[in-house]
Amino acid sequence: MLFNTYGGNGAALSAALVNATDLRPEPLAALLAEHGMVRTALTPAEAVEVAAWARRLAPVFGEPVRDKQIGLVNDLLAITAAKPHISAHDGYEPHLHFYSVEADIVSRAKDTTSGGLAMAICFSDGRRLGRCDRRGCETVYVDTSRNGRRRFCSLACANRVNVAAHRARSAAVRDGAVA
Repeated sequence: MLFNTYGGNGAALSAALVNATDLRPEPLAALLAEHGMVRTALTPAEAVEVAAWARRLAPVFGEPVRDKQIGLVNDLLAITAAKPHISAHDGYEPHLHFYSVEADIVSRAKDTTSGGLAMAICFSDGRRLGRCDRRGCETVYVDTSRNGRRRFCSLACANRVNVAAHRARSAAVRDGAVA
């Protein structure tokens, strides 16, 4: 599943913010820039605000109840000053912008992430905003796989679960629990 570039960036930025472990201004600014944001310099107070926003984004990922997930994103949208508009700047095809380019970085990050999550829910019914199935892993992701059946944040987590299941089956056979 491929979202349009802009909505995909907003959903991907949401996952990256939720997964971020270094919430100081410089690493957060780099993360924002990595996801297509411009003028990303953050003050310490703005970094705290972005970190708090990331905590508000987290419950959207992996929420199995569609209406609850929609409500969570609608709550995020109600907080933002997002006023979507279509732009075709710099030779790009028409695409949605969720923020004013004059807005501060915190507002632009909030508008972009809430808009991106809204698009992800509308285009994928929300099932592609996932949380890793490995016990103890809290990593979230946006499932852009063709079949939409991603269950783990990474191949490493998938391998850990599959190896543990294989070992458990082998132990059960060895102990005579399985005929």
